Amino acid sequence: MIVLAIDTAASLCAACVYDAGKQAELGRAVLDLGKGHAEHVMPVIEEALHDAGLGFEAVEAVAVNVGPGSFTGVRVGVSAARGLALALGIPAIGINALEALAAQVREAHPGRDVVVVTGNRGESLAYARYDAAGGLVEGPLLETAADIAKRLTGDPILAGDAGDKVAGSASVDAVLASATADIVFYARLAAQNADRPKPVPLYLRGPDAKPQTAFALPLKDA
Repeated sequence: MIVLAIDTAASLCAACVYDAGKQAELGRAVLDLGKGHAEHVMPVIEEALHDAGLGFEAVEAVAVNVGPGSFTGVRVGVSAARGLALALGIPAIGINALEALAAQVREAHPGRDVVVVTGNRGESLAYARYDAAGGLVEGPLLETAADIAKRLTGDPILAGDAGDKVAGSASVDAVLASATADIVFYARLAAQNADRPKPVPLYLRGPDAKPQTAFALPLKDA
């Protein structure tokens, strides 16, 4: 199965093409944008396909990072994945950022649980724990760094861009201080979970943008 993976949930706008049968990455394109994913996601996808020497007709599944991450970025990625899947008549598969980060860490540190902590806004952090086989033990959920530290029983590996906020309160090994995994791990996980339902955004907190109320005019009596 040829999988096209997309990630726009954090600062990166990334895509890769992965051959699940050969377990080989065929092509990729990655931009570190911060913002502006909507304008760049299709050119990045096309560049990854060009790098692989393939066209859209060769793609058999689309994988996408469903979050947690930027509210707008997650929406851009999920919308692109579902749109491509509909147009090509292929499945779209959602992979969350926490499980992808855990998979990347598990490859480098086999045999241990992986705790993933992400988020740099406010006191609440996105948290999930996975066992050595990749099974979900707990989460995803929002917790404070102090409460996450209390959960770190055993000898887990700590990962994610907010891992340093927890590591200071617990004696654990912290690695891969990133908000998202390498794009190929989304493709690999999608190939292993092809029967998942259509992807939907994983929002653990509300959006930053709020409706404006200060300029609302009072209603006049009829």
